[in-house]
Amino acid sequence: MKIESFIRDIQNFPKEGIGFKDITPLLNDIEARKEALKLLVGKLNGQKIDKVVGIESRGFFFGTLLAQELNAGFVPVRKPRKLPFDTISESYELEYGSDTLEMHIDAIKPGEKVLLHDDVLATGGTAAAVCKLIERAGGEIVQCNFLMELDFLNGKEKLKGYDVQALIHY
Repeated sequence: MKIESFIRDIQNFPKEGIGFKDITPLLNDIEARKEALKLLVGKLNGQKIDKVVGIESRGFFFGTLLAQELNAGFVPVRKPRKLPFDTISESYELEYGSDTLEMHIDAIKPGEKVLLHDDVLATGGTAAAVCKLIERAGGEIVQCNFLMELDFLNGKEKLKGYDVQALIHY
């Protein structure tokens, strides 16, 4: 089964000039979803994971599935003021401006083995900021995995030193 056949291209979304990779068809197909999950888990080569960190919002879909499959906790990372408890935050630069992400202060304990997951690795800024959050909390990042990597944006450069894996490369 070719997972990439379940990724739909939407031109000019969310704004003019952007080619959006829509994972909704993948989420809708149970066999494709199971296959993607199996492949993501396989990239870990049996490594122990204590927590899976999913990045808002599309990283939540497979992040929770990965946590379930790996018998691990799930940690949501969200935009500011979306989490109800005390948080730590990390700001990062975007192409035009900056943004901030937050995680509950007690979500990761020192020494826990962490899998970071998101749907797509683009420029790498978001994932790099989340890596900083995880490490500030004392977590050890085992892998950063993604459904897709947009190779032409060189996001992997911002994640040097980490095991970065993706199922599909564009």
